[in-house]
Amino acid sequence: MNAHDPWPPAPVLRGLKMAVLEHPLVFKVPAQTSRDTLRNKPTWFLVAEDDQGRVGVGECSLILGLSPETEDVARTMLHDIAAKSVLDAMAVPASCPAVRFAVETAAWDLAQGGTGTLATSPFSDGARGIDINGLVWMGDAESMRTQFDILVQRGFTTLKCKVGALDWEQEHEVLRAFRDRCPASDYTLRVDANGAFSKLSSDDTARRLEALAELEVHSIEQPLMPADRDGLADLADRAVVPIALDESLIGVTSLADRMRLLDHVRPQHLVLKPSLVGGLDGATVWSKLAEQRGMGWWVTSALESNVGLSAIAQWVAVQPAVSGAASPLPQGLGTGGLFTNNIPGQLDVRGGQLHTVSQSARNETRWRRALEGAVPHEPGCACGGHHDAP
Repeated sequence: MNAHDPWPPAPVLRGLKMAVLEHPLVFKVPAQTSRDTLRNKPTWFLVAEDDQGRVGVGECSLILGLSPETEDVARTMLHDIAAKSVLDAMAVPASCPAVRFAVETAAWDLAQGGTGTLATSPFSDGARGIDINGLVWMGDAESMRTQFDILVQRGFTTLKCKVGALDWEQEHEVLRAFRDRCPASDYTLRVDANGAFSKLSSDDTARRLEALAELEVHSIEQPLMPADRDGLADLADRAVVPIALDESLIGVTSLADRMRLLDHVRPQHLVLKPSLVGGLDGATVWSKLAEQRGMGWWVTSALESNVGLSAIAQWVAVQPAVSGAASPLPQGLGTGGLFTNNIPGQLDVRGGQLHTVSQSARNETRWRRALEGAVPHEPGCACGGHHDAP
């Protein structure tokens, strides 16, 4: 595929040699949200080899408590798929989007030659970067201020801050201090509440949104829990701060239900995580529905390794809303440095952009060893399993 081509469903590939490689990702620093604190995340790689010896790799990575799949369901389904030697993404139930993402990205990788390039574009060629936001994780006020400073020094002009875990006065002071140093004319500020405002009264929610509006916040992701569609619709209608839906999209799988959700809430933006909303095909449908309604959208990873992150970035790079000459909404794809045991990749973040920095051939040693059934332990792999090789 090339830039501007429509993104079709993944091809169905049969007669493959396949394996499942379990590789739990370990966070360098526990990642705190208003929902939970993440220390590791269940991750598997679906590896497929065709009769020409080419290898395709897809990633299934879960955020427990948020992903529709459980660990047992994902693991069982991936092994069943491998045993059948078929990559057919649309045969994966819509209730298992991370598994579907693994199948479709492995299929696209293999169909495009087995090099890790799913779609050719100036991004994949290394000629153009993708604008991304810098992410400030929850922590104490001092650590959040430090994160803001570091991201600005690294060249980010769009920054996103998780809110909802600290005392509101502390969070507001951190955001206000950032805005005092970084005016809205030069820096875009997004916030992500992960539904935390559902704990508040309507008056307290209104006061917080007014305070965010005074700071010229670009948008707030998921201020209320997904079940509160009426409340989200009211906030979107008032538009004190533009509303972006994120978790609300999870589990909404039919076209009719997707349209019904958007027409009910009428958010200003959507935040698309392919591993949570139906894979790349599902994200494509959501993006088109948003565009038809004049809504903005951007994509974030679900904290995948470099394998999944690269696939998502390559999909983003060929979307007409992103690949044109006009500066697009920055994406949420700067997560590759979070893990102690990330898979080596060809991506790097430079000056607030994600870049493909290498055109060298992919190292396939681990994938071919998985196909042979001999996968060595690695420092920090945290898999808890027993590999055949020492």
